[in-house]
Amino acid sequence: MRSSSEPEQLLLRACNLAGIAVPVHELRSVPDEDWVARSREQFGPIRVSATLWIVPTWRSPPSPMRSTLYSILGLRSVPVATRPRACAYSGSERSIAGGETVLDYGCGSGILAIAALKLGARRAVGVDIDPDAVATARANARRNGVAGEFLEDCAPLTFTADLVIANILANPLKLLAPILASRCRHGGQIALSGILPDQVRDVESCYSPWIAFVPPAETEGWVCLSG
Repeated sequence: MRSSSEPEQLLLRACNLAGIAVPVHELRSVPDEDWVARSREQFGPIRVSATLWIVPTWRSPPSPMRSTLYSILGLRSVPVATRPRACAYSGSERSIAGGETVLDYGCGSGILAIAALKLGARRAVGVDIDPDAVATARANARRNGVAGEFLEDCAPLTFTADLVIANILANPLKLLAPILASRCRHGGQIALSGILPDQVRDVESCYSPWIAFVPPAETEGWVCLSG
């Protein structure tokens, strides 16, 4: 059991490291419980677009999903980047007519690659720097009955894609511009998200040697660039 002084010491150390004063605070004990289950209670199915819901494994799909909606099931955790991912999905949804090859760079739990396959893409490859994310994406693909390919970023990419999707953040998107542009086939499409409105011009300039973007789309403060 922790002593009563341990939380105070942890708070003092954290404030010292952050270079701030210890705030006014109160210490009290709370009964132990299943905090994971408690936190999950606040998350239900998330509607990303007219054709996509994200449904955590501990929730049931909405009933209309049986007829018209695509479902992404089996997330091990709630997607924290749902809104920028929704923005990227809207850009990719318009680019998939059926039979395309899709590259999802920074795939996380595999939502966009799985959605692309459900929309009719012939092949979807997801890449991520986090081995746990790659393992989760593979499990999600199996759970959703699609044959997505998920790789760690050290794996060489030897193909070009009809559609390149990257839902990351502005700075990595800028650094990755030559790589992502080179993986998009001539005449293909690219969709970038995780961008704030005041970052659009900088990101566009990094891709300007290769990509001409259409006017950006914005969803709840997040921008998607596609071209």
